[in-house]
Amino acid sequence: MASLRAFMETIRGRVMKYVYRYYERKLLAEVKRGRMPEHVGLILDGNRRWAMEVGLTSEKGHEYGFEKLKEVLNWCWELGIHVVTIYALSTENLQRDKREVENLLRLAKKGFSEVLNSPEIHRYRVRVKVIGRLDLLDEDLRELIMQVEKLTEKYNDNKIYVAIAYGGRMEIVDATKRIIRSVLSGELRVEEIDENTFSKYLYTNGDKDPDLIIRTSGEERLSGFLLWQSAYSEFYFMDVYWPALRKIDLLRAIRTYQRRNRRFGK
Repeated sequence: MASLRAFMETIRGRVMKYVYRYYERKLLAEVKRGRMPEHVGLILDGNRRWAMEVGLTSEKGHEYGFEKLKEVLNWCWELGIHVVTIYALSTENLQRDKREVENLLRLAKKGFSEVLNSPEIHRYRVRVKVIGRLDLLDEDLRELIMQVEKLTEKYNDNKIYVAIAYGGRMEIVDATKRIIRSVLSGELRVEEIDENTFSKYLYTNGDKDPDLIIRTSGEERLSGFLLWQSAYSEFYFMDVYWPALRKIDLLRAIRTYQRRNRRFGK
């Protein structure tokens, strides 16, 4: 009886895998016929809660989340999404338990070290740009970031923004300070300041605003992510925890985006 049950479970597992692959191919074909977002923002939420549910430490949850990020970036490049902004670490996150913060920064160092030897970065010609208050990071991490940005600065097919030690309000304040300095130095006249000018003083330096922002874990807020740039972004909130994200989850988000009528207030 036990062997029969095991056999039936094996058959069921194989059938489910087949159904999943069939649905993924069908969904992928549908999405590829629609307009693809050029710029997607990702709020990687739920690592700790996922770890708790599966009986792992929060450190392990962040590690699984880091591996998932590499997978999702490849999905984005394969789909033709040219700009991805990752909310990796907020300024508020830096106030968490010291051990957890150290683990997060260790993963950041690991990630940037891997970029230096990543064949995917060169294959897809990805420029990496880090945004945030980098002065809050340790010298070793800042040095790694400089190496990565230097290595990829000539690539222009695809782009990754990594928001680390980042806060949306802080970004706006920093942009305002830079504009004031430009006015005081005579580089900029007050009459020249408009929305386009202001955007150029943000960390993203006037790049295209995100078309779609995705947040995992069931939370429905931006938590300070790209506050200026997200004024007319489409939002998609999903209940899936970040480490458990599947390709069909990303495809469903894009399909929802494609079905919306973007009027930009008109």
